[in-house]
Amino acid sequence: MSIDLKASWEIFRNEFVVNRGYTRVLTGLEHTLIIAVVGLVIGIVLGTLLAVTKVVPQNTKGAKIFSKLTDIYVGLFRGTPMVVQLLLMYYVLFPLIGLAKIPALVVAIIAFGMNSGAYVCEIMRSGILSVDKGQMEAGRALGMGYGRTMVKIIIPQAVKNILPTLGNEFISLVKETSVASFITVIDLTKAFQQIGSATYDYFIPYIVLALCYLVIVYIITLIVKLIERRMRASDRR
Repeated sequence: MSIDLKASWEIFRNEFVVNRGYTRVLTGLEHTLIIAVVGLVIGIVLGTLLAVTKVVPQNTKGAKIFSKLTDIYVGLFRGTPMVVQLLLMYYVLFPLIGLAKIPALVVAIIAFGMNSGAYVCEIMRSGILSVDKGQMEAGRALGMGYGRTMVKIIIPQAVKNILPTLGNEFISLVKETSVASFITVIDLTKAFQQIGSATYDYFIPYIVLALCYLVIVYIITLIVKLIERRMRASDRR
């Protein structure tokens, strides 16, 4: 089957520019970035809290219970597909608790944030364990409590160690937002699908869509590398 590239491009350009298809793309891009950025922030906060429950000394019953609950949480979110979690929250869990009218975008942010929290938990746990144990002992020797030592000394060093992995998690979130359309969210992928549906020609829209994701991932990679360089420079100083 041959494809007339010139004709396909003209059809796409007409829908994108003349028929203002770019407005849908801008809306989709906005939603994609909102879901990924806010989801990552939620994931980092939640994942850090969960990771701490895993690394605290398991010498009390409460600590052991929280550790087991964290294992269940992580296993649940890592063991099921993102799209299934999204559908369950939007069509089952939120209606059951009386939040059926909550906007789909908010549900997507919460779902991606909770999913990211499970992955960040394991990432942060490995980062905390990579910090020399002497750092905790030094903090306690200075009169700081366990929690304060963790917040002031251990976690900042752990973040430096796991920054590249957190960047990969952000990239994964951006790409996974393509399933947000399952709950009616207009993300970047859905916007280009709508352009393809309007023209009955998906060839150019999907190529441009792929390029958009490549550009976003490239920008994220540059930002992470810039932060890494600045952190190394601050360490040298």
